[in-house]
Formats: sequence, structure tokens, C-alpha cells
Amino acid sequence: MKAHLTALQVLARRTLTTSTLRQVENKVPQKQKLFQADNGIPVHLKGGAGDAVLYRATMGLTIMGALIVLYELGKAALPRKKE
Repeated sequence: MKAHLTALQVLARRTLTTSTLRQVENKVPQKQKLFQADNGIPVHLKGGAGDAVLYRATMGLTIMGALIVLYELGKAALPRKKE
């Protein structure tokens, strides 16, 4: 029984270690060069086409939501007359 617990402790210690088996390339300096370059592009669009799509979708949803809120406020402020 004690051998099983010892084996379980060793297994738990091995699976919870923070060291990696392979080294991962550090991409931070490359990203810093990309985002800090003075090329006239706003920082929220420097990531490429995906950033542009996300930006436009967010702006579209924001404008659509604002219009819906204004419509609902107008509808609540000016209720229809009951005949």
C-alpha cells in the first residue's frame, strides 16, 4: 500500500512541475517591433486583417445597439394611443 502511495506522489510531482520538456520560442521582441513601429497605422489595427474585421464588427454592433436603444427609448416616451 505504501509503495502505491509513493508512486502516486512521484507521478503527481512529475505532472505538476513547471519546467517544460521543450523550449518555446520567445515571440515578445518580434511583437514589440511590430506594435511599436511608427508606420501611421493605429495600434488596434497593426495585427492584420483579423484585427480589422474584429474592429469593424465591434463598431457595427455598437452602432446597431445604440440605434436599438434610441428606438426603444422613443417608443417608451411616446406610447401609442388606445382607441
